[in-house]
Amino acid sequence: MRPQADGLAAAQPLALVQLSADEPLVAEGQRPNPADFEVAELQELQKRFGVHGPQTPLAQLFTAGLDHWAPLRSHTLQRLEALMPAVRQEAKRFQVNPMLLTAVLYDELQHAKPGEDSELAMRSGLFQTHGPAQLGVEELMHQHLLPRHPSQKQLEAARQQLLDPERNVALLAGKMARISRALGVPSQQQLEASTSPRDAHLIATLAYLHNGKLDYPNRILTYMQDPALHGLLFGRQEAQSAPLI
Repeated sequence: MRPQADGLAAAQPLALVQLSADEPLVAEGQRPNPADFEVAELQELQKRFGVHGPQTPLAQLFTAGLDHWAPLRSHTLQRLEALMPAVRQEAKRFQVNPMLLTAVLYDELQHAKPGEDSELAMRSGLFQTHGPAQLGVEELMHQHLLPRHPSQKQLEAARQQLLDPERNVALLAGKMARISRALGVPSQQQLEASTSPRDAHLIATLAYLHNGKLDYPNRILTYMQDPALHGLLFGRQEAQSAPLI
């Protein structure tokens, strides 16, 4: 289980780090890191959404080790490939950047605990989040798909939804759209990290509020540039146009 932000804030614009929308993207180290947050911004995010700070150094080291284990990466890519039709469909429906969804799903699948997505594990109550995107039943409440005080039968049905991979992807896309609205992003605006530093920072903020850890946005932004993930999502379209991230 990975901690996630509460997300119960009212929809109002967030005072983000000031990044010009037309600032050119140059080599890393020559421009602000989109995943950097000012103290006042972090305080506002904590007040409105709830945040947790970075992972411990040992946890970060363990995560980095998993990312470089080739057999696990290959297995994760295979699992992720099966979700690509749902990612494309739900990203279009919710006007969410599909590479953001792909990167989040890759990270969550890569670091999933063995057996945690089984129905047995779900019924055991050991895990509070389920499915490819590691979402909890609270997210269905946030999206008004589950009452604030559900019955046991409604809770079980909600957890079954979370275990359904395609439904889980749809709920992840809905979560990103919901948080985007809370941050003041226009509903029809799809954020593009490769063309706008401000969009890149907003994407980092979405990643932060999904997972609740300060080291998570950098990881997601890195995955969004992963050629293998681009190949899964845009492989059949590369001959027509170069995808935006």
